[in-house]
Amino acid sequence: MELHLNRVDYMQVGVTSQKTMRLLPALGKKAMQKVAVADHDGVLTCFGMKKGEPVPVFKTLPGQKLSRLDLGGAPGTAQEKIFVCSGSEVRGFTKKGKQFLTFEANLTESITAMRVSGADLFVCASYIYNHYCDCKDQNYFLSGDKINDITCVTSPHLPRPAPVLACQDRLLRVLQGSDLLYNVQLPGPPSVLELYNKDGGKSTPGESRCEDVLYGTADGKIGLLKIGETSAVSQWEIDNHKKKGGVRCIDTYDIIGDGVSDLLIGRDDGSVEVYGFDGSGEPTLRFEHMLSESVTSIQGGCVGKESYDEVITATYTGWVTGLTTEPQKAEAGPGDELRMSKETQTKVSALRLELEQLQGRVLQGRERYQQTAQSSTAVSAVPVFSINDKFTLCQDDASYSLTLEVQTPIDNLLLQSDVPIDLLDVDKNSAVVSFSECDSEQPNGNFLLATYRCQANTTRLELKVRSIEGQYGTLQAYITPRLQPKTCQLRRYPIKPLSLHQRTHSLQQDRPMNRLSLVGQFSLAEIHSWVVFCLPEVPEKPPVGDTVTLHFLNTFLGTQLEATYCKGEGHFRSDNISTISILSDVLSKEATQRKVNLNVSYDINDESVSHTLRMIHPQLEEQLLLAKKVQLIDALKELQVHEGTADFLIPEYRSILDQSQHLLDEYKKQPAHLERLYGMITDLYIDKFKFKGQNVKSKVSSLLEILDNYDLQSLLAFFSEA
Repeated sequence: MELHLNRVDYMQVGVTSQKTMRLLPALGKKAMQKVAVADHDGVLTCFGMKKGEPVPVFKTLPGQKLSRLDLGGAPGTAQEKIFVCSGSEVRGFTKKGKQFLTFEANLTESITAMRVSGADLFVCASYIYNHYCDCKDQNYFLSGDKINDITCVTSPHLPRPAPVLACQDRLLRVLQGSDLLYNVQLPGPPSVLELYNKDGGKSTPGESRCEDVLYGTADGKIGLLKIGETSAVSQWEIDNHKKKGGVRCIDTYDIIGDGVSDLLIGRDDGSVEVYGFDGSGEPTLRFEHMLSESVTSIQGGCVGKESYDEVITATYTGWVTGLTTEPQKAEAGPGDELRMSKETQTKVSALRLELEQLQGRVLQGRERYQQTAQSSTAVSAVPVFSINDKFTLCQDDASYSLTLEVQTPIDNLLLQSDVPIDLLDVDKNSAVVSFSECDSEQPNGNFLLATYRCQANTTRLELKVRSIEGQYGTLQAYITPRLQPKTCQLRRYPIKPLSLHQRTHSLQQDRPMNRLSLVGQFSLAEIHSWVVFCLPEVPEKPPVGDTVTLHFLNTFLGTQLEATYCKGEGHFRSDNISTISILSDVLSKEATQRKVNLNVSYDINDESVSHTLRMIHPQLEEQLLLAKKVQLIDALKELQVHEGTADFLIPEYRSILDQSQHLLDEYKKQPAHLERLYGMITDLYIDKFKFKGQNVKSKVSSLLEILDNYDLQSLLAFFSEA
């Protein structure tokens, strides 16, 4: 069934956080619903529609930033009480705006996730989960990594309601009371959780079955899990082959009208998706719409007009928008006159009047500012603006995605890096980039200075960079919006020594491994801080326990790393000698700076070198072939022009001509990819003999000659020479 939805903008509030907009329950079937939305100004707004216009039901006074919103109520009744959290405080409001609850959770950090279920309140700060019943403390849990979201399942398989925590280390943690029942490993860092069909699934008479949990990940994947007593089973998973944004919000609602709840998805690149379910129960994309900013909340319901279902979204800058099934356009045939209804005419007149008033206010404001700026007592105030930024490692292409979103249009962006990084092309990015010359030889010199000039009304910018492992420092972004007076905000992003590694929870045990061991007078907190400095996706606080074990996968090569450490001792195992070499250098430097004496020992496995070269081989062969084809394109095009046809060419060359644009695009997407592989092989060669006490830098030129005439067996033979 084809789905047609039309966009309607309802109102704009302040900047919003994830899951801060909900629809209040309808009084009857297909009846119009009210919308509650909370923003960073501390304002809770509830509005409904009357004669096509949003009418406020109530609005609270500004205050501290509101980070989450949920609905609750007594079991078996309409869930129409509104709960919001700001800092470590939770407040409750009736549907008419009367405040009936103020509860201080006494957390040392601000609440980042909240779930209300009857008399139970579940709240999470960065690493802490707390459960309260009737505002009395019940359960507590300290997570091993940052908590992004929470939901709560009830099932005949579970004796009591079980909270499910979505954690940054790619795990769902299912709890029972204050204890961990089990972990569920996911394909990416989970960013949002939601019960399927809002109650965990279709309930049958006499049975409560709230066990189906939907999840969305920061790298754009969606899946459904069936939560059991001792384990969880994956029902289905949607991969992110089209490289869309991360999932920020999920809801289920029958928007198609086939009697089956559809899946509503909001992403941080502005994409809104509707998935329907076929006969086999597999989700299928039925509708997609692109908004200009990230979607923070999504709900299915009926807001604009009675009997017309719609998808309601809230965006980062506070726009509450509907995608409605109500037709918004009327078409006239040849010679027909298109007549607007009185309601539409009133809307247009009101919009024109509002636009004129806004233009007048802007002119008055400019004149007032000019007069104030020219006076001798003028004081310039720096405008305050919010930035929503994300710097994440993408597993598919071993690059970092930097996303910047501002509540006002961006004028320009300056990128500065004190370490070598490559800027990759991003199709969604329409900004004009220019590069400045850098002098990297100077102390604290720059390796990159790039300026992005944005087009008008660009509020969101996405960039991609690729770093080199072993070279670490800081990437800085200077964001200048279109505001007067001119102002700029600085954001810093660390480029870590092993920046292309990501957390995983399983390693292949049959690989040849190298070992680095450290022994010294250091605490668990000290060595954990060194690991945080070296590797991404490591929690700032040490996990609970005397010994910590972390596993990592190199997203570029596929090599792996295991880190096991405790007070006074650390062991690192990897099938890549270069990883061990980088860790040895950086950890020794960190320990020296803190005046900690280390006893360092190595156990090097020569077989790991040939193993790593074989892992590099497919990429190297592919890049060499691509480079050769790209070099031939210009010559083949000249021959084609000279001869007037390409029929005389052999099939291989005709194929290169036919695919020339695709080949050039692929080559452009991966700048310096071949040089990067050459550099990794060179480092591997130097590191192998460094651990044997030999300096082989004089032989690097011979190695490069072999790479230019690449053959795997010749390369393996060169590495085996003493």
